[in-house]
Order: sequence, then structure tokens, then C-alpha cells
Amino acid sequence: MGSRRGDDAAGHLWGAMQPDESVLVERSKGRDLSAFNQIVERYQAHVFNLAARILGDRTAAEDVAQETFISAFRAIDGFRGGSLRAWLLRIASNRSYDSLRSSKRRSENSLDESLENPSFQPATKDPSPEQLALRGELRDEIQNAVLSLPADQRAVVVMVDVQGLSYDEASEATGASLGTVKSRLSRARAAVRSHLLERSEL
Repeated sequence: MGSRRGDDAAGHLWGAMQPDESVLVERSKGRDLSAFNQIVERYQAHVFNLAARILGDRTAAEDVAQETFISAFRAIDGFRGGSLRAWLLRIASNRSYDSLRSSKRRSENSLDESLENPSFQPATKDPSPEQLALRGELRDEIQNAVLSLPADQRAVVVMVDVQGLSYDEASEATGASLGTVKSRLSRARAAVRSHLLERSEL
């Protein structure tokens, strides 16, 4: 009995240390900055990485990430449930598109090394210098291929293939239908594959 009470107490303490997301949202709606900062900590990497891969510019992505969370805090009363991550990424993608339109930015520069996607890197044990060099070239070509995509395709392929969102979450995040998301993703993957096949030495 005592053990069970101890487990319950420990569980209660853990719940207090790791607030449920819905609790953080409700507290944020009450303008609780501490609660909203915990949301920022959970999702800032997702937001920044999406913006960086859409824009191809680290500095611009930092600005978009900051604007995203400012907008989210102001609009949190309008969040009616569903995927909070998808809701935040939708704001981030819209802000990124606005940035692209306003600056007519050409996403030609490869992304900062900190934005590398580990899932794109082949797993080998104790790679040789030659393998490391080829891996770096492949990573750069994948980045270039992604950056060459239209912004809407780029957003979807990053959300699904890099950040692991489901099709439904990507649909919610982009405001596009499920069929449109699948179509954009298919075209994006084909374009990346074609880009890499043209460089068959990699």
C-alpha cells in the first residue's frame, strides 16, 4: 500500500515536472509566459529547421523562428486542439513564404552544417577518408536538391522526410489537402532522386 502511494506520488511529481501539452496551452492562453516558454523549448528546433530548409538562410530562419513564436503567443487563443507541432509549423511555413516573397530570396547557398539531417547520411562503421568525403558530397547534393525545389514541395518533404510528420500533420501544417500533400511529396522525392541520379558518382 505504501509502495503504491509512493508510486502515485512519484508519478504526480513527474507529471508536475513534465506538464501535459494541453496544460501548457491553457496556461499560455492565460498569458503565462513561463508555460509558453516551455512550448518554445519543445518546438524551437522543429520551427527553426523548417524555416532554414525553406529559406536556405540561417539568419533569415532565426528571424522567422522568432516571428513564429511571437505570432503563436498572440494567436494561442485561436488554437482549438489537434497537433500543436503542426499548428506551429504552419505559422513557420507561412512566415517563410512571406520572407521569400518579400526578399525574392534565391535559395542557392547550402545549409549550415548544424542543419544536417542524420537520416540522409549512410551509416557505416569506421568510414575511410574516401567514404567520409563522398558522404559529405552526397549530403551537400541532397541539400542542394532540396533547396532547388519549389517552396511548397520543399516544406512538405522537410516536414515528412526530415521531421517525421505524418501526412495528416503535414496537411494541417500546410493547409493543403491530404491529396495535395502526397502529390507534392511525390514530386519532391522524384526531383531529389533525379538530381542525385545525374550525379551517379555519388
